[in-house]
Amino acid sequence: MGRRDEIIVGLDIGTTKIACIIGEVTDEGLDIIGIGSHPSTGLRKGVVINIDATINSIAKAVEEAELMAGCEVNRVYAGIAGGHVKGFNSRGIVAVKDKEVRRQDLARVVDAARAVAMPMDRKVIHVIPQEYIIDDQDGIKEPLGMTGVRLEANVHIVTASVTSAQNIVKCANACGLEVADIVLEQLASSEAVLSEDEKELGVAVVDVGGGTTDIAIYSQGSLVHTAVLSIGGNHLTNDIAVGLRTPMAEAERIKQKYGCAMTDKISPEETIEVPSVGGRPPRVLSRQILSEIIEPRVEEIFAYVGRELKNSGYEDLIASGVVITGGTTILENMPELAEEVLGLPVRRGVPKGVGGLVDVVRNPKFATGVGLVLHGSCQPERAVFSAEEPGFYRRFASRVGQWFAEMF
Repeated sequence: MGRRDEIIVGLDIGTTKIACIIGEVTDEGLDIIGIGSHPSTGLRKGVVINIDATINSIAKAVEEAELMAGCEVNRVYAGIAGGHVKGFNSRGIVAVKDKEVRRQDLARVVDAARAVAMPMDRKVIHVIPQEYIIDDQDGIKEPLGMTGVRLEANVHIVTASVTSAQNIVKCANACGLEVADIVLEQLASSEAVLSEDEKELGVAVVDVGGGTTDIAIYSQGSLVHTAVLSIGGNHLTNDIAVGLRTPMAEAERIKQKYGCAMTDKISPEETIEVPSVGGRPPRVLSRQILSEIIEPRVEEIFAYVGRELKNSGYEDLIASGVVITGGTTILENMPELAEEVLGLPVRRGVPKGVGGLVDVVRNPKFATGVGLVLHGSCQPERAVFSAEEPGFYRRFASRVGQWFAEMF
């Protein structure tokens, strides 16, 4: 087996699924070489509520991805979401030494911008520069080497609950994984689904996951607003389970297979078979009934999104519209309904800019996982693994032994 190039791993720890994506940096770009996914039972609304269940799901997803890629994973970029995540804008000002902007000046001005009063239970996840201002000249993206006396920086700061972040790291560590960085999930999704033109013109990313709906707004190429809404695809599943009187697992399957966000797009003749609870025989119902349950909830989700866009103050700057992504957006006609509710152009975002297993990851549900890999590939210090490491083969052999022990 030849030597591996650089390997980067993204771990999307979601409410409904844990996804592990392994990417390989080659001369041609970034190739996806391994994908693992496992249902998640230890999280609610993006927050860990059961450590053991989360550890088990992470281990299964990582194992699946490792076997597909043929390498051992020991360092990951993990996603974070949940209602505890808060974002705000800040500004820092410093004097320029020697009247020429150097790297230490950039570090000092960013430190000045992040020097805000922070409660003890909050942790800074990201400090993202938006623009620099030198002696009242604004709109500067790359000030290095420029001449000036005063340097200012506008930044977007993302904070999260210390305990929620620690629980994610704890779960990963328990699986033998080192967390290289914790990344805001909608920031990762944006890396995977947005073009530079959209960021420059102004765009909103709406990542509709199982437990939360994550929003990120870009203007003039910079992140200007982030928000997390505690509503997502699980609410749809719950509505279907109650409305059709069917088990939750069956409600999820029916949603994925037959769900449609617009009732008037469905023929009245279309029917679906709905399993019952308590051993009762299954029933045959019109597919329109299913859509009548789904449509109001999807409208509600995008009504909340519209309210958040309006409250952010950046609604008028979203010239290129809204990009929706995440597993829930796979629903038929969801972009069309979102356009009606938001009054903005909407498209469904799928991961792009990668090679390898493109056909598998070209799905909104893998946007965050692929985005985490893309984020990791842009970092100066990257994790390097080799499939030749003896630990991989030892671990593989022990797992084969476990499987035989369980079978016989």
